[in-house]
Amino acid sequence: MYNQGELLLKAMTYDHPEEIPVSFGMLPAAWMKYGEDLVKLAKDYPDIITNIPDLNNIPVPDSYHVGSFTDEWGCRWENVEEGMESIVTGHPVPNREDILTLKIPENRDGRIPHGFMYLRLLDLRGFEEAMIDFAEECDELQILIDKVVEYNCRQIEAILPKAGKIVFFGDDLGMQKGLAIGPEKWRKYMKPAFTKLYSLVKATGRYVYMHTDGMIYEIMPDLQECGVDMINPQFRANGLDNLVRVCKGKIPINLDLDRQLFPFATPSQLDDHVREAVEAMYLPEGGFGLNIEIGMDVPLDNVAALLEAVRKYRGYKG
Repeated sequence: MYNQGELLLKAMTYDHPEEIPVSFGMLPAAWMKYGEDLVKLAKDYPDIITNIPDLNNIPVPDSYHVGSFTDEWGCRWENVEEGMESIVTGHPVPNREDILTLKIPENRDGRIPHGFMYLRLLDLRGFEEAMIDFAEECDELQILIDKVVEYNCRQIEAILPKAGKIVFFGDDLGMQKGLAIGPEKWRKYMKPAFTKLYSLVKATGRYVYMHTDGMIYEIMPDLQECGVDMINPQFRANGLDNLVRVCKGKIPINLDLDRQLFPFATPSQLDDHVREAVEAMYLPEGGFGLNIEIGMDVPLDNVAALLEAVRKYRGYKG
């Protein structure tokens, strides 16, 4: 059994991994829903699922609990489904003038949550107000970006002394059909921010892995220029043809297989889906991995089909 972390690093650096690295994750809500049936299935695939929780004590991140909380920036989060992620319903900077007096949180705990940069702007301002800021290119927009960058720099500096070889980041930059702010404004406002943050990691000789949902293939070369060594893009939002054209042999990706397909496909369709992705993206030198996330909406038969498919195709040699 190969070490998946080592395989991922080899794929990231085109160092001829022995097989395609596989990341297979289950949301807490899936463990809660299926319980012992899912545990029994997981035990049949110890080479893929390496961490089976105690069902009496399933690890649930704070933001995955039912209820509400306010984060260090003053954003109010709410959740109605235990084991699923919360959403921001209260935005602490509703008016542009509030940006000028917004205080940067003092904590230095090294937490870099999903949505740490671009989505943080939307959480602070609210989606519509943030889109107007980008459309009008107001001075306050850059002030807000700078404050979030400063905070993130402090957090990255706090985590680096204990970080491994790969530092993982997540921020959803795209929507289903493209970038909400468009690629040009993303390059103008967000590319410098990510470049500054990732340069702190690169200066230590570490690698940057970035998860980002939505259609982002237009800016994937830009993310690489920012310092990202491997991107975790979505299959459906970007399209396999675009990912092959933009990334194959050029930008390493850990492909997020089609979570929108998982609940509805037949097992044979899921096998076809995994095979199609592998045949299209595989190179013997690497640059490619498979990532699967299972939610509570995926039938157990389909979970089993996905496990069997990645076990079958991870050894693909073309």
